Amino acid sequence: MTTTVPTEAAVRPSSPGTASGPRRRPGRIRRIGLPYLFLLPALLLELLVHLVPMVIGMVMSFKELTQFYIRDWTTAPWNGLDNYSVSVDFDAPVGEALLHSFLVTVAFTLLSVGLCWCIGTAAALYMQETFRGRGLLRALFLVPYALPVYTAVITWVFMFQHDNGLVNHVLHDQLGITDKPTFWLIGDNSFFALLTVSVWKGWPFAFLIVMAGLQNIPRELYEAASLDGAGMWQQIRRITLPSLRPVNQVLVLVLFLWTFNDFNTPYVLFGKTAPEAADLISVHIYQASFVTWNFGTGSAMSVLLLLFLLVVTGVYLVITSRGRRTADV
Repeated sequence: MTTTVPTEAAVRPSSPGTASGPRRRPGRIRRIGLPYLFLLPALLLELLVHLVPMVIGMVMSFKELTQFYIRDWTTAPWNGLDNYSVSVDFDAPVGEALLHSFLVTVAFTLLSVGLCWCIGTAAALYMQETFRGRGLLRALFLVPYALPVYTAVITWVFMFQHDNGLVNHVLHDQLGITDKPTFWLIGDNSFFALLTVSVWKGWPFAFLIVMAGLQNIPRELYEAASLDGAGMWQQIRRITLPSLRPVNQVLVLVLFLWTFNDFNTPYVLFGKTAPEAADLISVHIYQASFVTWNFGTGSAMSVLLLLFLLVVTGVYLVITSRGRRTADV
């Protein structure tokens, strides 16, 4: 019969500092903190690029900041809430112009987002079918979204020219729809020109998002519905649209925020001074700040726009979350 003698390592008592639990904890902490360490540069850049200018703009909205204090804006006298009262005084010229710009922006945003969603959804549904050349057509659909904004809008500026533009050439010279060439970049027609460019540039994004959402819908649902006698429109109404509800909720919100804040499109299309019919609030705030040199009033308008978008976004998220919970029940 043999007996085993415990070795020194086996009989050595384990000290609290050498226990297995504490030895693993630093490694676990490092693994948990590593993703935040990687995110730290992005957070710092976000702080410098967005949050710091936002705070400075809020401070400027309480100052009487004009061209006389451009060299050192911190020396501008405090104005309290006067800039805000001037902006929301709709009986005065400044407030009346801001209200008109706000209403134009609301109408433009609703039409643009609605048309982008309808065209993008229709194109995505069409692309679900297999046919020759589908890949090429998908790539062509994404060209307006892939083009740089300035390149695309400048091209539309040439197309909307009164004398030698392609739009008037097709509508007037070839099809004879209009009696005479139309001025698209001035007057009331400027609104439709801006809407056309915005929809042309924005619907491929809706097409891309909806097409990605359609990939998550099981094909068995459509096959079962077809066996039950459901037609194409019934399948879209009963299967496709309910399944795309989470995707559409995010898509509509993103399109709304992008379109309501769009500055590049009207600025490149019309220049520093947009026509009254296409006076979007982003260009209006730019004019109030950099054309009239009243940066205090322009900053107050920017803060009011930020508050409006925050309220609309919060209400939209509350309504959609309630609708989602109701649908789940």
